[in-house]
Amino acid sequence: MAAARGWPRKLAAVAGVLPGGGGPGPVPETAAPATAALYVHWPYCRKRCSYCSFNTYVVPAVDEAAVRACLVREAQTLLRFSQVHSVTSVFFGGGTPSLASPGTVAAVLEAVAGAAHLPAGAEVTLEANPSSTSASPLAGFRAAGVNRLSIGVQSLDDAELRMLGREHTAAEARKAVEAARGLFPGRTSIDLLFGLPGQSRDAWAQRLEATLGLCDDHISLYQLTLERGTALAAQVRAGALPAPCQDLLADMYQTARNVLVATGFRHYEVSNFARKGALSTHNLSYWRADQYIGVGPGAHGRFVLRGEGSCSREARVQILEPVAWMREVQSQGHGTRSRVVLSPLEQLEELLTLGLRTDEGITHERWEHFSPQLSLQAVFGEPGEARALQQEGWLVLDSGGLRCTWAGLAVLDSLLPDLLWQLQRVLGAARRPSRGTLAEERAGGRGVRAVSGHNG
Repeated sequence: MAAARGWPRKLAAVAGVLPGGGGPGPVPETAAPATAALYVHWPYCRKRCSYCSFNTYVVPAVDEAAVRACLVREAQTLLRFSQVHSVTSVFFGGGTPSLASPGTVAAVLEAVAGAAHLPAGAEVTLEANPSSTSASPLAGFRAAGVNRLSIGVQSLDDAELRMLGREHTAAEARKAVEAARGLFPGRTSIDLLFGLPGQSRDAWAQRLEATLGLCDDHISLYQLTLERGTALAAQVRAGALPAPCQDLLADMYQTARNVLVATGFRHYEVSNFARKGALSTHNLSYWRADQYIGVGPGAHGRFVLRGEGSCSREARVQILEPVAWMREVQSQGHGTRSRVVLSPLEQLEELLTLGLRTDEGITHERWEHFSPQLSLQAVFGEPGEARALQQEGWLVLDSGGLRCTWAGLAVLDSLLPDLLWQLQRVLGAARRPSRGTLAEERAGGRGVRAVSGHNG
């Protein structure tokens, strides 16, 4: 295996489409946790950003009462299907959920609390755009039950914001973050993009410095990905804007890691940094492969349908288009587009792909929940790809479990194909995975905000 490794682009959950079959038997129903996180997708935006390829919609008017009623009903239905006794966290993503009224947020939270236990103090996050964020509506969201805010700053440079098609200015972003920190002290996260066309290393360093003077205790950093079909990607392909080189992107990422850690932040996930314990408990539920329920157009979920007597974990996707989704919810109580039972191998692939994104990695206990017959040591401790990665300093397997080193976390996407290949081979279902970045499953989508780099 080559010592030089590519740097990480955006990674995401395996969408339940990797090869399945074989492997250990299914996890018994009694072992399935009766708790789940809940993601709620608000699909509407005032405008589409130049880099956005997510499940968002710009419409002349939104019938918020109808959308609210459908979000409430689908949440109640899916919670009944899952029979979880407690919802550990709620995340309102989008789209731009800060365009919804606090009344919609309150109605959904009330429905959740009525269908399952919603502990006092459970993390309730709302994504917000600076252009739709001021002290007055934020106070309304806090009164509705929101206790954490994620603000899509993306850049503190007006020229970059215009290129990205953002509605807000750098001054508006600063004002929004200050207002949020006043209402949600220690629980205000900001998103920042890097690797923009034409962005230099020095410009990125200046953005970081400005961000450190503004931010609270949580930052999410994302490399801008030029998605096919977006206006920005078309400009780059046409030569109107330059595409950043991979070496520069790697330098930007490493610079950010070093600067943030030196100022007290823990690099606890590939794209996420927190200090003073301000980790996102909701996103941790994805990375730890806990159950989560997706509500709203295009939302994804992973949970056991105990209400149907099932003991198998399913990948569930809701209808993408809002009008069609509402029509189905009004008729059936939910707008599910597809549901697929995940094989034991597929569950382990997801656990591996997601768990290694974090600095804690995959504990033996978590692995055993999905693979009671075959331990981490049995799969990755024997001679093979994982052993080679350990010897090269990218990976660690010890009494704590399997995790990336500091160097390995930065190149995770280049490590995963070898690890997935070894897992499949050991379980007798070997099929060589491609060496590209794993296909992204977007939260507008399932709500794994750690890979999206997008608010609104």
